[in-house]
Amino acid sequence: MKTTSNKMALIPKVYCSLFGHEYQVTKNVTSHVKEYTCKNCKKELTTDSNGNLTELTPTFREINVILERVYNSKTERLKEKAINSTTIYQHV
Repeated sequence: MKTTSNKMALIPKVYCSLFGHEYQVTKNVTSHVKEYTCKNCKKELTTDSNGNLTELTPTFREINVILERVYNSKTERLKEKAINSTTIYQHV
């Protein structure tokens, strides 16, 4: 039974080596940084600081979590600032 599961796990890797990976965006970290997963072999990639795709290691995963938190708090602050400035101009 174990050899059957090993053969089944090998099929997507062979497919990707012959035809290439089929990456899908699995997470939008920021507007520029995304995480991707191959729908066949489940290989995970992310965008590095130069905009190139690189393997999603635990270090890059941690960086993306922190980057997403900073990015989300910044966009929330900007939204609040825009709402507040719009409200001020409506009262004038």
